[in-house]
Amino acid sequence: MPPVKSYRDLLVWQKAMGFVALCYRASDKLPTGEEYGLKSQIRRAAVSIPTNIAEGHERGNPRELARFLGYSKGSLAEVETLSLLALEFGFIAQDGVDDILERASEIGKMVNGLVRSTGVKTATAR
Repeated sequence: MPPVKSYRDLLVWQKAMGFVALCYRASDKLPTGEEYGLKSQIRRAAVSIPTNIAEGHERGNPRELARFLGYSKGSLAEVETLSLLALEFGFIAQDGVDDILERASEIGKMVNGLVRSTGVKTATAR
């Protein structure tokens, strides 16, 4: 495996970028009245996942990386919750939410692995 020179080399960052695109497509299905509600919140939370991975990596400090990866995990949970609300309100179909939840789980596992690789003890990295 080639050395990681940039956050862009991280597979988890690449997957998170694809997840943002998935969330944008899914949120396009929300009604116009949700432009400043669920739609905006889903997009904001999704965008914060790869941006926090990038920011944490660029800090160049394992403790900082672990902290920012924690923020990414929180944003993943936020997207999951908002997507489930959109499903509950009938704005997004079950298969769309299932895809979001599956991809979020995959990214969450990758984030956990990256946290473990930092060697920093956190409440979520056991």
